[in-house]
Amino acid sequence: MAKSSKRSRPARSGATWTAALTTDAATANAIADRVADSFSAGQCAVALSDAGQGRWRVSVHFGAAPDQQALRTLIATVAGAKAAKAISFERSAERDWVGLSLAGLKPVAAGRFVVHGAHDRAAVPPSRIGIEIEAALAFGTGHHGTTRGCLMALDRLGKSFGGGAAAPRILDLGTGSGVLAIAAARALHVRVLATDLDAVAVQAARDNARRNRAGGLVAVVKANGPAAPAIRARAPFDLVFANILLAPLQRFAVALTASVAPRGRLVLSGLLAEQANAALAAYHAFRLEQRITLDGWTTLVLKRGR
Repeated sequence: MAKSSKRSRPARSGATWTAALTTDAATANAIADRVADSFSAGQCAVALSDAGQGRWRVSVHFGAAPDQQALRTLIATVAGAKAAKAISFERSAERDWVGLSLAGLKPVAAGRFVVHGAHDRAAVPPSRIGIEIEAALAFGTGHHGTTRGCLMALDRLGKSFGGGAAAPRILDLGTGSGVLAIAAARALHVRVLATDLDAVAVQAARDNARRNRAGGLVAVVKANGPAAPAIRARAPFDLVFANILLAPLQRFAVALTASVAPRGRLVLSGLLAEQANAALAAYHAFRLEQRITLDGWTTLVLKRGR
């Protein structure tokens, strides 16, 4: 499976260089995705923060002096030469940059769910389901439009389960920080299978599940796509989240379709708004139930026929 686009990699302790750029939400997310997927674990940490008026600041924190030209070239491939030229580089004293960046993020509400950091634990209303995410991961905090879109879809779909019916079988493919799996387990009180190809994400999702009192319900395994034995052994699923990217969604279409039970739902995300129709074309066994677009990103809720 392609790496989830909603997380960063933890930088080594004492990051001393920061590369930063303020731009629109879609561009900021595209840059963050590319950087997070281009560096190995421990090399850097990527954080997004709301700069107001539709602008977002992308901050990439390094534990050693980065190759500035190489980073500009990488960013130019997704945001263009103008954005690459606008990146600023600053050397700073040793600090916990990821923790500091995420400590300033406000809780995010999506339907009945509120995704928050430890510093906002007491602020979650008792009528909401709070999901606390460790600050070591910059993505999967709920601030990304794809994560919020999936949570909103889950909030609506959750009402269709219950009423004496058998417990739904749920899969979170490309789980990242585990937000969606945890939300489904907490809201529906059912077991959820969460998978990711990245060992760092798998461990983070397990830790987050335990932190949110869902460790006994969320099974997190390392798996490379919907054809992996761990997924096939538990298929078919009544609800599948695939919050990844267009290319892997297209590549996995046959195997992912086979993993969904008749009349089951498939929630696709990680899609720019202009990519939604291309994703729909790959999943012709389904009909579109809902389209959620937030910050230039689209989440599709599909229902399979018989």
